[in-house]
Amino acid sequence: MQIPILTGVYTDSSPDFRTAYPVNMVPVPMPQGISNVYLRPAEGLISQGTGPGVDRAGIEWRGQCYRVMGSRLVRIAADGTLTDIGEVGISAKLATFDYSFDYLAIASAGRLYLYNGAALQQVTDTDIGTVLDVVWVDGYFMTTDGEFLVVTELGNPFAVDPLKYGSAEADPDPVVALLKLRNEVYALNRHTIEVFDNVGGDNFPFARIESAQIQKGCVGTRACCVFQETIAFLGSGRNEAPGIYLGTNSVARKISTAEIDRVLAGYSETQLAEVLLEARNDRAHQYLYVHLPDQTLAFDAAATEALQQPAWFILTSSVEGLAQYRARNFVWCYDKWLCGDPSSNGYGYLTTDRADHYGAKVRWQFQTAILYNESRGAVVHSLELVCLPGYAVFGVDPVVTTSYSVDGQNWSQDRRLSLNGFGALNKRAVWHQQGMMRNWRIQRFQGTSDARLPVARLEASLEPLAV
Repeated sequence: MQIPILTGVYTDSSPDFRTAYPVNMVPVPMPQGISNVYLRPAEGLISQGTGPGVDRAGIEWRGQCYRVMGSRLVRIAADGTLTDIGEVGISAKLATFDYSFDYLAIASAGRLYLYNGAALQQVTDTDIGTVLDVVWVDGYFMTTDGEFLVVTELGNPFAVDPLKYGSAEADPDPVVALLKLRNEVYALNRHTIEVFDNVGGDNFPFARIESAQIQKGCVGTRACCVFQETIAFLGSGRNEAPGIYLGTNSVARKISTAEIDRVLAGYSETQLAEVLLEARNDRAHQYLYVHLPDQTLAFDAAATEALQQPAWFILTSSVEGLAQYRARNFVWCYDKWLCGDPSSNGYGYLTTDRADHYGAKVRWQFQTAILYNESRGAVVHSLELVCLPGYAVFGVDPVVTTSYSVDGQNWSQDRRLSLNGFGALNKRAVWHQQGMMRNWRIQRFQGTSDARLPVARLEASLEPLAV
């Protein structure tokens, strides 16, 4: 019999069944004759160098990659060479980039900096106030201090007229972020989102589109991004628990599942306010990343549409348990995905040629739904992962393990299986004599980045204990 592997089940201390998403394995909807979907290893990370600080933001501008690392604006060349451009203020918080025809704008440490390719200057006009976020729209750089929407002068981006302040007034909640979509500005407040369009005039040139207001808001400045021609954000309405939403045309559609909501509930509002959301469109996948302190939750909109069920998976840079995923602020530049390392001063890029993270092993894991034979139990004669072996690290004999649970919390001893290393393309991943189950069981499979193992199907040979 075939056993589903896209998502699994487990239990915890509460009396409830919970969903187990694949860890460092990506669901790929593709009929290949074995199944309609398979799991492939997530991309590995290759280091390119070390910068002057921890990565805080990244962007492609004029064909080159720019990053804020620590308190410095830097430029990364195609070969990984780093050029230090200048000071943009020290802060532990993430920075924001945007650009106009002439300037690259950097919102960092509560200030706005503009770089024209030759000189880096701070906007020192005191009327700009504290800068939490910045977007460029219709010739203006618009910023927010949490209360007002502030625009620079059309003819001089270093000047601000205090008579041209705007504000989000539908709700007294603070403005936390700004995004631009279809040349309209979305002011994301904590509990609401308001949309502004350029109508001109002598004072604040943007007017609120009343019918476009969304009755949910965002928890933090970088906890939102443009995704699939919508606004993706982590947040909630007033008196609601946080979730992941896609918002446009006055409607917010929830994409976080009950399991994702429970994961988010394990973090405080302060922790969620520092979360980074970012999008990556790559090889027919449309990824939305939710970078949490000790893991990254990833959603694939294209796979979700193809499979007609939410396609979530987990990314982590650990061999055991969970740890912060060591890639963020993805930038498509020089024909590859560049990234920064949030746990060090490093930077690098994603690769499909390996699965380790900057040379360090990481784990992968997936588990099944409950195997249940209508209370009759069964003898498990064998389990086989139908997969593509032979793609291990050269010179390493990779091992895959399986274990089972009859209660969803406690697991049996791991049963190991050698895949015979690189080039063993005809190796079958089969575990024989896998015991019995009197009621039900969950099967779990684990390995490390040494075993790069695309898995198409799990086959089980079962014999009922009773008819």
